[in-house]
Amino acid sequence: MHRPLPCGGHICNDCPMDRITSAYLEDFRRQQALPQGDQPTTFEHFVNYCVLSDVYDDEFNIVDVRTGGDGDLGLDGVAIIANGTLVSSVNEISDLSDTNRYLDIRFIFIQAKSGTNFKGEEVAAFGEGVLEFFADTPSLPTSDDIDAARELMQWIYDHSSQFKRGRPTCELFFATTGKWADDKHLQGLAAKAKARLSDLNLFSKVSFKPLGAVELQGSWQRSNNATSVEFTFANKATLPDINGVTEAYVGVLPLEEFLKIISDQETGSIRKHIFDDNVRDFQGDNPVNSEIAKSLSTNEGTNQFAVLNNGVTLVARGLESTANKFLATDYQIVNGCQTSHVLFNAKDQLPPNLGIPFKVIATNNEELINSITTATNRQTEVKDEDLFALSTFQKQLEAFMSSVEDRYRLYYERRSKQYNVQEVEKVRIITKSLALRAFAAMFLDEPRRAANYYSELKSMVGSSIFNPDHKLDPYYTAAYAYYKLEYFFRNGQLPVRYKPARYHLLTAARHIAMEDEQMPSLTANKMERYCRTLNTQLWDDASSILLFNKAASAIDQVLQGGELKRDTVKVQSFTDAVLKVVRQ
Repeated sequence: MHRPLPCGGHICNDCPMDRITSAYLEDFRRQQALPQGDQPTTFEHFVNYCVLSDVYDDEFNIVDVRTGGDGDLGLDGVAIIANGTLVSSVNEISDLSDTNRYLDIRFIFIQAKSGTNFKGEEVAAFGEGVLEFFADTPSLPTSDDIDAARELMQWIYDHSSQFKRGRPTCELFFATTGKWADDKHLQGLAAKAKARLSDLNLFSKVSFKPLGAVELQGSWQRSNNATSVEFTFANKATLPDINGVTEAYVGVLPLEEFLKIISDQETGSIRKHIFDDNVRDFQGDNPVNSEIAKSLSTNEGTNQFAVLNNGVTLVARGLESTANKFLATDYQIVNGCQTSHVLFNAKDQLPPNLGIPFKVIATNNEELINSITTATNRQTEVKDEDLFALSTFQKQLEAFMSSVEDRYRLYYERRSKQYNVQEVEKVRIITKSLALRAFAAMFLDEPRRAANYYSELKSMVGSSIFNPDHKLDPYYTAAYAYYKLEYFFRNGQLPVRYKPARYHLLTAARHIAMEDEQMPSLTANKMERYCRTLNTQLWDDASSILLFNKAASAIDQVLQGGELKRDTVKVQSFTDAVLKVVRQ
């Protein structure tokens, strides 16, 4: 039930927000399992989510984006997107840099005010806060969250030789529940902030975007819709009837139509999530991709592209066609991730009528989709662990998590945004990377790697992690433990100062809960009973908060009165000390 507006329904200065935004905010609060009664903080989370959802495709933890609080430099949200990935640690961005061999950076800063007016002093303070963020030595106190973001920023500029596609962009978003009226004074303050940031010579572009109620409502609606695209496919042939396929076409698609499919027309960003089923992410400037880019730089190369390139395969779970007009919904590029990124990066130098070999397949048959992906990706070198994301194990894990009783259910997201159009609490959505991290922390005693060295865990897929012989139970239990831990953080039942050690809390919780009982093999039937014992404690609110408080006490015992910093959890000695405490 939504809280009534004090004036009975119409918008006035006494109302924190209009009826529609208020309803959306309440929907968001429920989806994210946020506590009632703290509307300003919830609104900050809501704005951060709306802004990031428009520019970033994958699921993300809203708690990790929010910086509001003491020492926040007047910034409610800070996000750093590197090569299309939201990063939160130096290790993450270092891995991306090593893989892609370049850095393409977007700095995003967000300010959220739940009032209905854009105030000049608040706009000015927002600009000052961003300037302080980039200062060599900030003159204002900074929080741990701001320090962590600044550490990332400093690492990025220390590796500026990787800016092969230009300097980073700096994007400012200022949101209220009112309407931006193009006031000359406010425009001047925004322009001044942009000019001062531009004068730092750190960015290729600085932008300031005001967001009112209408813009926030539009962002929220888009975040809850399945991805769809309209394009014209004239040079095509219809493939004959195929079992399990509704429609199928093959032909050549002009670049200008292809760009509609792979990029967001409002933000201009590439749609990262449509490549989830393509097995591998973009590999950057590797020899193959560099060769494609080189060939496109010549007239002969562009002329011959349609016959020299293997092309792109799009699989849509929904497809409507009228003559040459197509509407694809819930679609994936299952082959052609590398080609798509190279074309996107070079789009400004290419002719709009460049022909791209293109195949469209409409089907809801998941087995067939996996077969198409496997077959099309076998044309180039793909490691077996890359194809593991398509395996029966992943589908079984998805089914296992969704089969649990409603109040304990989780939703395993094999495909990005697959639950967008369903009424599902966002905090119950478990991504592949989150499942991997939580499992490694809780059942492999690898919290350090889970928190900071994710690339090292990925090499364990198919053997120590996501092994097809493993029982599914520990993956659910670890994911549920993570969900419950996040719930306690968000609702203030566990102090947020323990967040840097969230994965160590998972490790400690299992050892404390099971005491001296030895953990069975991950492939043994006994593992099912072992996890049931853990689940009994995790499912009960009183038992689970007691369990995590004991885990937090173990962290305190290791710290011996010291402060828990992000760097603290990066060293193996900290993990060893926690394990020693909980095994006593």
